[in-house]
Amino acid sequence: MNQSATLEEVVEVGGVITDRQPLDFYRLGLAGCIDRLTVPLRRQGTCVRWETPHHGVEISSGCASLLYQSAQEALSNTFKHAHATDVTVRLAAVFHGIRLMVADNGTGFESVPPAAGEVNGHGLRTISQAVEEAGGTVNIISSPGTGTAITITIPLD
Repeated sequence: MNQSATLEEVVEVGGVITDRQPLDFYRLGLAGCIDRLTVPLRRQGTCVRWETPHHGVEISSGCASLLYQSAQEALSNTFKHAHATDVTVRLAAVFHGIRLMVADNGTGFESVPPAAGEVNGHGLRTISQAVEEAGGTVNIISSPGTGTAITITIPLD
């Protein structure tokens, strides 16, 4: 299968970026799988910058899946809500862990808990819970007009 046909498998459905191909961390690596998720953003003209200063770090499939799902949620939110022109994705080894950061220059949002009965933010809450259950941390920095930065750190020990 050629590269363009493969990338056509990455689509957005209702604002959620979805890769119809099975995840292949072995062949593409975590960064390659996450990079596929940026295709809809690039198609709409968003400049995507990658920073991957790690080399040869072994990541369990569970950790890779959690980071992939976190990236999928963050990039889907950027695609659907942010109206960003620039997105930076950073995947790096840190002391005893791996860190994923997705930052955009979009509209941002008020970083306060939603009011009772509000349904906004379920995806980020679900990811935060899963990351915390894995012993990791999630840091979200955002305010209206200044963009959003989501940083997820997961221990590898």
